[in-house]
Amino acid sequence: MVNSIASPDLAGSATLRPGIKAPVQETLLTPRFYTTDFDKVAQMDLSGQTTELESVLAELRADYNRHHFVRNAEFEQCWEHIDGETRRAFIDFLERSCTSEFSGFLLFKELSRKLKDRNPLLSEAFALLARDEARHAGFLNKAMADFGLSLDLGYLTKKRTYTFFPPEWVIYTVFLSEKIGYWRYILVHRHLEQHPEHRIYPLFRYFENWCQDENRHGDFFKALLRSQPNLWNTWQSRLWVRFFLLTVFVTHTLTVLERADFYESIGMDAREYNKQVIHNTNETSKKAFPSILDTHHPEFFPRLEKCAIANQKLTEIANGQGFSLVKWLQKLPWIGVIIWQMLRLYLLPTIDAEKFRGQVY
Repeated sequence: MVNSIASPDLAGSATLRPGIKAPVQETLLTPRFYTTDFDKVAQMDLSGQTTELESVLAELRADYNRHHFVRNAEFEQCWEHIDGETRRAFIDFLERSCTSEFSGFLLFKELSRKLKDRNPLLSEAFALLARDEARHAGFLNKAMADFGLSLDLGYLTKKRTYTFFPPEWVIYTVFLSEKIGYWRYILVHRHLEQHPEHRIYPLFRYFENWCQDENRHGDFFKALLRSQPNLWNTWQSRLWVRFFLLTVFVTHTLTVLERADFYESIGMDAREYNKQVIHNTNETSKKAFPSILDTHHPEFFPRLEKCAIANQKLTEIANGQGFSLVKWLQKLPWIGVIIWQMLRLYLLPTIDAEKFRGQVY
């Protein structure tokens, strides 16, 4: 089923075909493609979480959504009435989401291939994760095609820059990206259930089941993380999880507020939505991390807002007229604002999650 959905999009070519959208310019906010140390992953001792890993693997094998990502007759209409800023914002949402899902597919597929003869449990799990990500990417790409555009995912595979992350960073970031993905989708789903008049496109009807894929993926990485004591049982791990929580929340804030027009088009307040996603993701992170951020601290969201304002200034400078050197000099103060605000956020008191271990969430 993965091949039937995804493979037409994965064919690709070295040059873009007519009707294929050029990928957005890579920035700090665009989804990135990753690679890692496959040998180190293969050598991981999973014995501390074997039962939980097997349990999540059984859920992945069950493939509850194997019949879910099928386009129905509701898609078969003209979408020209979605126009102007709403259309631009929605296509941007589709493109970034598709690229993010496809990035996960490539990483998981390569992990599965590299671990096939060395760690069968992880190899199978990553193959199933890749299956889900391929479905998501293919489904989103077909949605883009309804607006006369699509991504050449094969072209992206060859031309996108790959960033190396050590396995520990991959585990932290993928756990967070899957869990924040769950909250992003489920909150939009709940909002549109209450306000169906804002459901501008049928893709949103698929979000409830879709987010359950994200949740299962996050559960797998939670078990993987807890199987490695160095990722949660050291003072260094507490510093790292604080860093990754902060960077994910800052990135989410900048992206959501940059995309505020899209959320307004479906009747949501971007700032309130951002707060709900962050609060819920932070709380969910108690299951995996030794400590979490205090997102209710009075300085937390005002400092995130200052980062967002600085990011908007950077975007305006980048899109404006002028020489590259002049633009670079204009950007420096705003880059300094983001770094300073992130440092102040990093130094805020955290919450010890280990004392909640064993509680039901």
